[in-house]
Amino acid sequence: MFKRNRFYSLILMIFVILMYMFVNEFQDSKSEIIDNLQLDIPNKSEINLDVNLHSSNAILVNLDTNKILLDKGSDEIIYPASLTKIMTVLVAIENIPNLQEKILLPKSIFKNLYEGNASMAGFLPNEEVTAEDLLYGSMLPSGADASIGLADYIAGSESKFVKLMNEKAKQLGMKNTHFMNATGLHHPDHYTSVKDISILLQYALTNNTFRDIYTAERYSIKSTNLHPEGMTLTSRMFKNLNVNENMRGEIIGGKTGYTVQAGLCLASLATINGEEYILVTVGAKGDSRTEQFNITDALAVYRQLN
Repeated sequence: MFKRNRFYSLILMIFVILMYMFVNEFQDSKSEIIDNLQLDIPNKSEINLDVNLHSSNAILVNLDTNKILLDKGSDEIIYPASLTKIMTVLVAIENIPNLQEKILLPKSIFKNLYEGNASMAGFLPNEEVTAEDLLYGSMLPSGADASIGLADYIAGSESKFVKLMNEKAKQLGMKNTHFMNATGLHHPDHYTSVKDISILLQYALTNNTFRDIYTAERYSIKSTNLHPEGMTLTSRMFKNLNVNENMRGEIIGGKTGYTVQAGLCLASLATINGEEYILVTVGAKGDSRTEQFNITDALAVYRQLN
């Protein structure tokens, strides 16, 4: 009996050791996956472009050389406004296998958005649309209705979805970022930096679905139960961008943002002389009724690269 007990104790000990080794190996592999998400952080170029900007903070990155060509307070804490939706759309894409899945937008999500004067894509309570429709609705017209619809569908609530956003930010090495919502509506604890947004955008653009949405000028939604003739969504950035501006290259994608606290914001993608650049600016004065100084700044910066 004593020998048998010793035998069972030995087996149990071996099992415990094996389980310990397995858990450690799993944690190491999980850490490796997280580390792999972090792109190479761009290095500062010897030359910092001298541009007189309306924006309080800015960063320009050459994606081909991985060099920062302009840095104006890029590590400072700022409010991102609707640049938040870059993360919302990315997390949604990574959590919905089939973008043709139908999603019902419950009436309950609209009340707070209307009261908060949030920007809307034009969806209606109890409308049934595809996940793809909501992704374009979040990005192009900056629809909070689309963003909350995605958050509720994926995580069951906006607060649970925000946890996924913050986890992604941590994985990407966005050290000065904390999200409180999926829309960018102002909250004192909802903040980031233009450098963190550039890291997010650099990673997101490696996802082909995200890139297609981010660079679209417009998107047509097919007939729905509440829009039988469908809808056409238009990019806010492209709507305010004069395509005849004197640039050798072109701005091919972008996400605008605005709140009183954040000012006019823009995260844009441009191709100039065969190379890709991302520019993130925030804190420009003005609003929807004034000159769009976020776009003015983008054009001024990109012209310096011609």
